[in-house]
Amino acid sequence: MALILRIIFLAEKQRSAFARIYGYCVASILFFHIAINLGMTIGLVPVIGIPLPFFSYGGSSLWSFTILLFIFVRLDASRDELL
Repeated sequence: MALILRIIFLAEKQRSAFARIYGYCVASILFFHIAINLGMTIGLVPVIGIPLPFFSYGGSSLWSFTILLFIFVRLDASRDELL
């Protein structure tokens, strides 16, 4: 939850519209993956095979979430260079 809140906080500080929208998308992707995975674990949602970000075993999901997050970190690092 802290990671998602931190991403939303950083997305609010972005100057470019692309970086802001990308940050919201990263936060929403992580939130929905976590919510669906917890729902499957509890038994509220049918099992569809969505991995829990950064915890579930699987190389492709780990790589994709890491790259998704690092692109946003790079956009945040270049925030002061714009305008």
